[in-house]
Amino acid sequence: MLDVGRHPNINMLAYSEVKEVNGEVGNFTVKINKKARYVKEEVCNACGDCIAKCPMKKVPDEFDMKLRNRKAIYLYFSQGIPAIATIDKEHCIYFQTGKCRVCEKFCQKGAIDFEQQDQTLNLNVGAVILATGFDLLDPSGLTQYGYGRIKNVITGLEYERLINATGPTGGHLLRRSDEKSAKRVAYLQCIGSRDLNNCSYCSHVCCMYSIKDAMLAKEHDPDSVSYIFHTDLRNVGKWFQKYEIRGKEEYGINFIRGRVAEITEDEEQNPIVWYEDTNTHEVRSRTVDMVVLATAAIPSKGIKELAKLVGVKTDEYGFIKTGLPFPTDTSVAGVFACGFCIAPADIPESVAQASAAASRAAEVVFARKAKKRA
Repeated sequence: MLDVGRHPNINMLAYSEVKEVNGEVGNFTVKINKKARYVKEEVCNACGDCIAKCPMKKVPDEFDMKLRNRKAIYLYFSQGIPAIATIDKEHCIYFQTGKCRVCEKFCQKGAIDFEQQDQTLNLNVGAVILATGFDLLDPSGLTQYGYGRIKNVITGLEYERLINATGPTGGHLLRRSDEKSAKRVAYLQCIGSRDLNNCSYCSHVCCMYSIKDAMLAKEHDPDSVSYIFHTDLRNVGKWFQKYEIRGKEEYGINFIRGRVAEITEDEEQNPIVWYEDTNTHEVRSRTVDMVVLATAAIPSKGIKELAKLVGVKTDEYGFIKTGLPFPTDTSVAGVFACGFCIAPADIPESVAQASAAASRAAEVVFARKAKKRA
């Protein structure tokens, strides 16, 4: 990310939204709305003085999955590029009441600009690459798992923030009900995935990140015990099977082949996982301190509108449709796609697809330059 931010030939338009795409292969016009941060990007050095002094402290932090609060002026996350503060207009005291401006008083660089306005940018480009990632299915509707009702049932992404040193608990895996350390953790696979009522496809990455998460729990607390409940494990990448075996032999992960039917809780708010052991055909239960749901990966928010705007087709699940004549080509010549916006993919696959899309885009751009010379 640092290399991209510093590269003289890369113009990064963060906090911006594509509004229109017109033209044809080799000659696209892209209209972009660059949103006002109310902070001068060329001046801000992300020192944090404005954040420290901001009196508005109760804004749910989206990056931390709303597990803690942030200020009205904030950095999206500590390693983010570009490292520039942004004022959340909806929660800023000055924008709501006309009073405050504390951040402006304490900014030694003079970077705060309450008069800043959105900008409209028009770019002429030879090719377009879509790489919009994915979102996660909200498991609240799957009431049998108790998410949103049982405090110690969380999603995999919430777990990632809890176990991270920069997260809301400083890397300690603490229960949301009583802030006690979670010693027994159950990881449930296919929550919404491979489910005809939700997402009938496999989300591809869940098995591996659940194994990784169980390993992290053991590294943080040697006394922790992990259970991975699965229909089957789909570890399709190079050395992925070895990774699973390593988790079992070196980290003591318990792999339980069984479909979870319901989660209840006891008087101490410990989740109770009810499941059918598909090896013995017995209905069993296991009490744990925390349950982590590997929820289905779905097309990113806004991808449907973006696809219409660009003119590309989507598949039956809502992902960008690609494949002809090359794997990263969309239905519009000169528009390419890569990564999770095509279909569920892990990091190595996404990197390979990104390289392929960049190569295809380069062909278009160089062809355009050659045509101009001729």
